Amino acid sequence: MADFILPQMLFTSQRRFNDYSSNDMKYGDLTAEQLKSRFALEKISDRVDPWTLTRLLPFDAPQSRFAGSYPPGRREIISVKTCTDILFDELRHTSYPFSLMGNCRNLINKMLTHMQTRNGAPFRDFALDEALRQLILRDENLVGTRLLIKENFRQCFLNDKTKFPVNAIDTITNVLTRAHLPKFNRRLDNINGLGISVHDIHATRIALTNLDVTPYSWRATIKYECQDHFGLDGNDIDNKRVSQFKFFKIWFVLQHFEAFAFKPFMTNLSATVEIKGETV
Repeated sequence: MADFILPQMLFTSQRRFNDYSSNDMKYGDLTAEQLKSRFALEKISDRVDPWTLTRLLPFDAPQSRFAGSYPPGRREIISVKTCTDILFDELRHTSYPFSLMGNCRNLINKMLTHMQTRNGAPFRDFALDEALRQLILRDENLVGTRLLIKENFRQCFLNDKTKFPVNAIDTITNVLTRAHLPKFNRRLDNINGLGISVHDIHATRIALTNLDVTPYSWRATIKYECQDHFGLDGNDIDNKRVSQFKFFKIWFVLQHFEAFAFKPFMTNLSATVEIKGETV
């Protein structure tokens, strides 16, 4: 077996958990003028004007050739709540191109509703945990965490087939600092709801929670704990690939406009996988 007590931490990312000081966790920090001049967010919606709190008319739509010609005094004045309710509905509607298929296609709209109603509370969902587990199990990258851990366990038993070396944990930890960590950045994730919901996982912990060794085989249980930020920062909206979509413009305004200030939140994920091999 091994001369240590389980669980043992194998890896902790440099980016920390519960980092509410991160730029993408800020909210209500920008004025209307800053959003319009600095980020070019003059027009973000086909349904409402958040800067004047008015409901837009059909002729106001940016794609209409009559845009701007209708008397602005005829627009309906609406409340902040009505305006943000409409913007969140528009967000949910414009999320569909990013979530066309798969078990997590409805996840983004769940998370948008969570942002709208839960005041920054952390979020987790079983479908997301399962998606993480499948991501780890299907990762055949030689510098992926699962295969690196498996290869290092195999090497640990080369000299002594019945005992796990004491220094093996430090060795695996060192190797994992160069690993390809789990991320939902595959091409498939652009349309299955995972890229828009999570994409780049902010912080990761990997722990050895159980180890069984026989004269002929070994079996290790590995627990992954991951956390992402459901929020946008200035770098996101400055990215031309991102800012071309109305979806992200509306999200950024709902989060950062001082009059709206909807709180971003932490998305928590966890998965347990089994890694095994022979000692003979």
